[in-house]
Amino acid sequence: MDVSHLIDDLNDAQRQAVTLDDGHCLVLAGAGSGKTRVLVHRIAWLIQVEHVSPMAVLAVTFTNKAANEMRGRVEELLQIPSSGLWIGTFHGICHRILRLHSAEANLNPTFQILDSDDQYRLVRRTIREMQLDEGEFPPRVVQGFINARKDDGVRPDHIEHNGNPLTMQMVEIYRTYQGACERSGLVDFAELMLRTVELLRDNPNRLRHYQDRFAHVMIDEFQDTNTLQYALVKLLAGGAKTRVFVVGDDDQSIYGWRGARVENVQHFVEDFKPEIVRLEQNYRSTRTILEAANRVIDHNDDRMGKNLWTQGEQGEPVRIFSAYNEDEEAEFVVGRIQDWLESGRNPSGVGVLYRSNAQSRLFEQALLRADIPYRVYGGLRFFERAEVRDALGYLRLVHNPMDDAAFERVVNVPARGIGERTVAGLRETARAEDLSLWDATRRQLAAGNLTGRARNALGAFVELIESLRAEAGETDLGGMMQKIIRRTDLIQHYLAREPADRAEARQENLDELVRAAESFDQSMEDEQAGLSMTASFLTQAALEAGEHQGEKWQDCVQLMTLHSAKGLEFPLVFLAGMEEGLFPHQKSVEEPGRLSEERRLAYVGMTRAMELLYLSYAESRRLHGQTMFGRPSRFVGELPPELIEDIRPQLNVSQARAPRDSGGGLPALGSRVRHAKFGAGTVLTVEGQGENARIQINFDDAGQKWLVAGYATLEPE
Repeated sequence: MDVSHLIDDLNDAQRQAVTLDDGHCLVLAGAGSGKTRVLVHRIAWLIQVEHVSPMAVLAVTFTNKAANEMRGRVEELLQIPSSGLWIGTFHGICHRILRLHSAEANLNPTFQILDSDDQYRLVRRTIREMQLDEGEFPPRVVQGFINARKDDGVRPDHIEHNGNPLTMQMVEIYRTYQGACERSGLVDFAELMLRTVELLRDNPNRLRHYQDRFAHVMIDEFQDTNTLQYALVKLLAGGAKTRVFVVGDDDQSIYGWRGARVENVQHFVEDFKPEIVRLEQNYRSTRTILEAANRVIDHNDDRMGKNLWTQGEQGEPVRIFSAYNEDEEAEFVVGRIQDWLESGRNPSGVGVLYRSNAQSRLFEQALLRADIPYRVYGGLRFFERAEVRDALGYLRLVHNPMDDAAFERVVNVPARGIGERTVAGLRETARAEDLSLWDATRRQLAAGNLTGRARNALGAFVELIESLRAEAGETDLGGMMQKIIRRTDLIQHYLAREPADRAEARQENLDELVRAAESFDQSMEDEQAGLSMTASFLTQAALEAGEHQGEKWQDCVQLMTLHSAKGLEFPLVFLAGMEEGLFPHQKSVEEPGRLSEERRLAYVGMTRAMELLYLSYAESRRLHGQTMFGRPSRFVGELPPELIEDIRPQLNVSQARAPRDSGGGLPALGSRVRHAKFGAGTVLTVEGQGENARIQINFDDAGQKWLVAGYATLEPE
């Protein structure tokens, strides 16, 4: 039998893993080293060479897309249907087992699966039925608590509360919620896993059946397994003849915040004593990119250890760009993308990666100005995000109380006891008397037609909007945006309702919205049309939100967080915002173990690049309503000098000085100047010479601006 097609196109390490003839195996598969190929060829080798029945192979991965790809490639290799193979996700495999053995699992045979949104609604209903305060027990937080306990394999009766009343109440909600699920025949995602583990653990005959059936258990992305998933692997692997083959990379474990346990890789080594095969030959990136990534990840001392290499070309140096501020960073990135496109390359070959979703806005704006198509991968565009639209809804209502859509959006956000029945009554009054919802509300309040709770809530809402309107004329746009967010308690609203990571992301987006308002520059056309600054800003936000971003199948630049980038690759990659406190994130620096995960995230980002890699940071950045003068990320400092090229030497904006020869007419530090649009101001910094010099001016009314000398037309005051 000719099996050359199964191994001829494999390298030595891949061939060693595929043809392993005994025992368990851990394949440490570096980025771009062909791990999927190894898994597929291993399955084919077992079936065609070792004559293993397809029914004896269980292959588990983390996404349906990966499972479908694996199934299709096995069919192509063997030219047989894959229907006999158990290939699927953890949740999919568990669902299949529970359907087959629902009675033994104490489940209704027609049980239904709750998706995340349905689960949230059931948790919320449970809290309300228990007559608990959603402010004290936010549904999202409770949902996260329940899922985390299930992922750890813990039922309500086994949770240690140590007399803590808050924990005791959370446990009671968990118990009540689970009772509601069982009465209704509902199973959430975490329950699929937990119920399967319990089924096999508590039914020796059933466990023996699957141990005897699955002679080969194969797990992909093993570094992403949680406590319960590892427990399932150990149960299935308990048979005398079972061989376990896992593929993973401890250097790419970046999901600790959602329950993944990178230590499972080490536990597997201790528990199973496997043969370890390292896939270190990379087929994606240049030698320079790989060596740079290796040098960064080497600073983690809790890793299994491997060193990526390639037979490919040396490639260009990793380029480091030091921007004056985040606006210049975005302009630089888009400028390089334009160069890329002008050289005949495709937009889809570009990935712009960042640590926080809030960073996308400036790149979106710069790409729109340059008319370059883009897509925010795995997320919403900045002005489409719920928290941004909520805050803008308040600004719209302050600007124009007759805006019914804005009124409906924010009247009960945050929740203030104004229910749908009350709003329906206002709509009826507005229709009957041809009024806006705002005027209908004021009329109902004046006539005393509302009940006590609704009257008080609507009265407080009207008072809030009117007080903000009264202050609008005395406050600039950025200050107004900041007041709205503070006075409406939007940040507290999200902190109370959602898990910490999601609430933090929303807070960062609201901070970025304030920065957008502060730096907004009204167009001459809007000014000539008589639009106020607020009207111009709202118009821009609406237009940007209404722009159609590129779809998956369109050729466009990809914007995404570093977490979303795992598994992807691009010829040209930008890692933006490489500053201490932003990346690594400040909270990660302060929490034990989190810094290692942040460094793994940097490693993942760098190894997405195939040909060119840029890292950028800003010397000053507007964060949380303040201008921060940061320093480059420690990950930038961990790069060896011989592998990098500084596009601009590092300059500290706050310490920059004007040259002795001002270049013929450049203003000196501290001098007073006047600009036709921005008015009078004081010169803070002069950098460069001649017409290309950059001048930072603190204008009395317009705030700090960077101007180019050749276009600024400044006059002495």
